[in-house]
Amino acid sequence: MTEGEIKINVFTTPQSTSLTAPLTRGAKKTCNQTSRQIIICKFIYIYFDKENFVWYTYFGDNMVKIMFVCHGNICRSTMAEFVMKDIVKKNGLDNDFIICSSATSTEEIGNDTHWGTKKILDEMGIPYTKRQAVQLKKSDYENYDFIIGMDSAHMRNINRIIGYDKDNTIQKLLSFAHIDRDVADPWYTRDFRTTYNDVELGCRKLFEYITNNR
Repeated sequence: MTEGEIKINVFTTPQSTSLTAPLTRGAKKTCNQTSRQIIICKFIYIYFDKENFVWYTYFGDNMVKIMFVCHGNICRSTMAEFVMKDIVKKNGLDNDFIICSSATSTEEIGNDTHWGTKKILDEMGIPYTKRQAVQLKKSDYENYDFIIGMDSAHMRNINRIIGYDKDNTIQKLLSFAHIDRDVADPWYTRDFRTTYNDVELGCRKLFEYITNNR
């Protein structure tokens, strides 16, 4: 194999084969409910192409996996997801990260990003994609290096879902900026710009922490 290639196992029905192919990294960086969807397992990534009914598996154990969490997964956590994706892409490291977001509640499951979050992202020139809100699962603890909450209530609810945080994986976003404060919920404040400023600061400091400690 040449540099930039990996060995991919291809599973079709009824037989299995293997091949060497360029690593298609774009697929594994999205959590959107699309025809091409990534399923994240511990150290193993499974890519299902529904159009061709083919499963691809590959290893990615040195990738940094981040899950941002808020109450409904339509305002703050999605904002952080897209801000962080933009930061790592601008630093040429988007192939080294998996960045997703989820909710502690079920209130907004299936809904797209809030229009207010989309508006501020548009104003700041940060790209985003259509998505569906999902709920954090206990199994996510084994699949992510960082599970990042936005406020103190999230931290309590994340710990309720996950249980014992043996690896110190669960952190509050602004703690990476050494600020003991919550990221305000723009659903109530309607101040998406202030929320964006906090999210951008937290994501930037999280990125610095990761890159300085890899």
